[in-house]
Amino acid sequence: QVQLVESGGGLVQAGGSLRLSCAASGRTYSIYDMGWFRQAPGKEREFVAAISWSGGSTYYADSVKGRFTISRENSKNTVYLQMNTLKDEDTAVYYCAASRSGVTISIRAYDYWGQGTQVTVSS
Repeated sequence: QVQLVESGGGLVQAGGSLRLSCAASGRTYSIYDMGWFRQAPGKEREFVAAISWSGGSTYYADSVKGRFTISRENSKNTVYLQMNTLKDEDTAVYYCAASRSGVTISIRAYDYWGQGTQVTVSS
């Protein structure tokens, strides 16, 4: 069992930066691959980024590649999403999730989810 709690969301101007954190509890956290997803109003939840349990592999959606960076510190049971050069279209609720199925973009592969944190980008 893994519990996930996101933080770091907020209101930011276009072009600005935010860093989201996802704190995990549970003894087996370090062997889970982790992902970030987001859901904007009226839209389906979509993949943003993922990282392997070791941190050695990462994968990004095309829409955030070059702007967002996913990382993790297993010693702190935390995964991060550094978001730079934010755009209006990045406005959404951001969720972190844990998977035992590898670094994947598939929502169905993730077993545990946080409650989400709101990111609002104003122009």
